Amino acid sequence: MDRALSAWETRRVRRRRAREQAEAPLSLAGGRSLRPLAAEDLGLVTFTHNDAKFLRSFLAHYRRLGVTRFIVVDDQSRDGTAERLAAEADVDLWSSPLRYKDARRGKLWREALLSLYGTGRWYLSVDSDEYLVYDRCFERPLPALIATLDAAGQKRMMAPMLDLYPRGPLSLYPFQGADDTMPWEVADGYDGDGYLLQPNRRFLSLRGGPRQRMFSTEAELAKYPLLYWDESCSFGVSVHQPLPFTRNFTAPQGVLLHFKFFADYRHKTEAAVAEEQHFNGAQVYRTILDRVADQGDLDFTYSGTRRFTRPEELARAGFMREWAEQPKRGPL
Repeated sequence: MDRALSAWETRRVRRRRAREQAEAPLSLAGGRSLRPLAAEDLGLVTFTHNDAKFLRSFLAHYRRLGVTRFIVVDDQSRDGTAERLAAEADVDLWSSPLRYKDARRGKLWREALLSLYGTGRWYLSVDSDEYLVYDRCFERPLPALIATLDAAGQKRMMAPMLDLYPRGPLSLYPFQGADDTMPWEVADGYDGDGYLLQPNRRFLSLRGGPRQRMFSTEAELAKYPLLYWDESCSFGVSVHQPLPFTRNFTAPQGVLLHFKFFADYRHKTEAAVAEEQHFNGAQVYRTILDRVADQGDLDFTYSGTRRFTRPEELARAGFMREWAEQPKRGPL
């Protein structure tokens, strides 16, 4: 019955999306031509806005996991992001006259690029401040994980988005991204409790974490960063609940390490409020600024804060499956 309800909900949302179709104009930087993906390529689709500090670590991390092509929309950055990405041989840099909000918070860009580069293959779909990890990921790169998912008949992987933060006043912890330091070597704290997982007709909804604890905001933490993209897929209402919904009910097999909070958090938050590109007029960011106005510097640590050192500890803590527990046959 639950699967039937999810299939019915998929059809209903798909019909609504068909009536709301919109264009997302994109062009390759420098007038380049589209470089098709080879059969052995693993493409990553993302977009970025003034996130130059993450570029070095982001590219290094995903190259280590087996990504061979980065398909990136630069959302009119002004901090040198586009220039740095254009110099990378494995990056396809795209631009758009639309801003993030007008591209339906990036959904139209993602769908357009996945269509251009080809259906019937696996992709990573993440944000530029998200770093996917899974149990033994540095021993078993993504092609090995994808082979395991394929063998189990699974078409996408669910991964909780885990907000990491420095264990101390944020102003004391800058992240410049100028060397080989990874962001989790600066912001290594995370909430070890306080999460609520609730299934519905569309996906496994996950709430909690430091943004809820500190600011009483209801951010959705469930994501599907690794997907087999075919003609039946779209991002529907949001990237948190891609279509078809029937593929979304899988146990977490990875974690997205998410980095919003360093010493420059106030500047970044003020910029987000001024640009109003995020959901509901950047209301979450307005709430953060109100808290800063009341308290000054922020410190996210509390009695339940844990320290992140390697992905295996997240598996042992129950945030994701251990590799030995990966499904062997049949979809979850």
